[in-house]
Amino acid sequence: MDWQKNLLLAAMGAVLIMLVMRWDDFQQNQVPADLPAATTADSSALSTEVPSAAATDVPTTGEPGQTNPAVSGKVIRVFTNTLELSIDTRGGDIVHAALPKHFAHIDTPDEPFVLISNNANHTYTAQSGLIGKNGTDSAEGRAVFTSTADAYTLEEGADTLVVDLTLEQDSATLTKRFTFFRNEYRVKVGYLVDNRGEEPWQATLYGQIKRDSHKPDADVGIGMQPFVGAALTTEDERYKKFSFDDLEDKNFKTQIQGGWVSMVQHYFISAWIPDQSKQNQFFLKQQGNQDLFLMGFTSEALSVAPASQGEISAEFYAGPKDTGELEKIAPYLDLTVDYGWLWWLAKPLFSLLDYIYGLIGNWGLAIIALTIIIKALFFKLSATSYRSMARMRKLAPKMKEIKERHGDDRQKMSQETMKLYRDEKVNPLGGCLPMLIQMPVFLALYWVLMESVELRHTPFLWIPDLSVKDPIFVLPLLMGFTMWLTMRLNPEPPDPMQAKIMQFMPVVFTVMFLWFPAGLVLYWVTNNTLSFLQQMYITRQIEKADAKT
Repeated sequence: MDWQKNLLLAAMGAVLIMLVMRWDDFQQNQVPADLPAATTADSSALSTEVPSAAATDVPTTGEPGQTNPAVSGKVIRVFTNTLELSIDTRGGDIVHAALPKHFAHIDTPDEPFVLISNNANHTYTAQSGLIGKNGTDSAEGRAVFTSTADAYTLEEGADTLVVDLTLEQDSATLTKRFTFFRNEYRVKVGYLVDNRGEEPWQATLYGQIKRDSHKPDADVGIGMQPFVGAALTTEDERYKKFSFDDLEDKNFKTQIQGGWVSMVQHYFISAWIPDQSKQNQFFLKQQGNQDLFLMGFTSEALSVAPASQGEISAEFYAGPKDTGELEKIAPYLDLTVDYGWLWWLAKPLFSLLDYIYGLIGNWGLAIIALTIIIKALFFKLSATSYRSMARMRKLAPKMKEIKERHGDDRQKMSQETMKLYRDEKVNPLGGCLPMLIQMPVFLALYWVLMESVELRHTPFLWIPDLSVKDPIFVLPLLMGFTMWLTMRLNPEPPDPMQAKIMQFMPVVFTVMFLWFPAGLVLYWVTNNTLSFLQQMYITRQIEKADAKT
């Protein structure tokens, strides 16, 4: 059984390494809190790198151009029931986005969560414009639009809000139109072109997200960390993601009909979604040698005949990773709710969890109910495992005796052990294989609970927020206790060293789970409790049957 001992030692070492790594991540992520939205001058300076082209070229790689630092605009504020935006009239970029329905911290409900912001510590902006023959952005600089107001608010009873920025060219009037929707996080960003000239007007729409590599502290505990970086869909892969390290090594570009490009982090994303009926080119790249990255697209060129009007548009999304909403916006955009390689199993699990929540109306109770349903589905498989372990426990004295007699002769001890298994009709792997079969389901559920923005700032009993750790550590202690109870029903390993390691495991996992989100720990406590009750029931059944014989 040396392989079991080595496996346990490796697991213990991995846990300790994860503890150290988690502490290191915690230290690195302690950056100063976001400052207020940038001033006009700040937002201009931080949003100058945009695709550029020669007078008649349409770029395909998103190469940045130099702009005129003397040109600057003002910030327009926009308020809806789901978004609070700041739009810089220089270029018409979104330089600040806050989400009033998702507050920053559990104890500051008056402060909305800030997704997009530019300040001394962080660069994150959504840029868009026109490039090419009659584009608004070029190597010489970016256009400054005008607006009729400094602030716009979605009125009560209105379903949409339109914000127009205008620009007069030599022979055309351009209107950059932002359309906002009640209860939605998507924004339609379009250009209306009135060509009064005698020549065709032509330009290409681009949109890009510009961001540094700062990774917000996800506070998900030790283990698998949420992805932070760029993601898009391609012809070959529905969901293809790139870390910032990937982009430092190599740029990426592709072309696809429709498509989207996004910046993904825990619970939230921003994404550009161009016209789904057009062929669009997408690019991901590092900005020079700076800690800045561009994730964007260029669309097909728009041509407007003389004395005619034309329009080109895209959509921008800045909000939570809501599976239902993202599915409606673009194909495969919902895959940014990143369940890892088990997404095919995790998606139906989330659908079931969401359905249960719709019936119960409480996420904590929904997690408990979902765990019970999963345990019920695997009841017979678990029973097989527990029966095998109960029989192995019965053999513990005989196995100890074999070790005492043949401890110095490993080959003889192994032969006698296998003979004992055959005589007693016990499969030593019978307790492991059924559990291994269930592991993909439990791992998928782990990701579901970790990625579900619905749990963020959701209270349950004494816990104010199921997405972060239990503030008084009751659930981790219960998890450790139920794990200890369950392990007492398992056969004791014949190796004393292995037995000591097993005794120490509940302590190690209790410490590890202190930082896990409470929703995940609630699942483990429920699962452990049900496992203990089922295993205890089966063990007593076997003991009673043996007493009668």
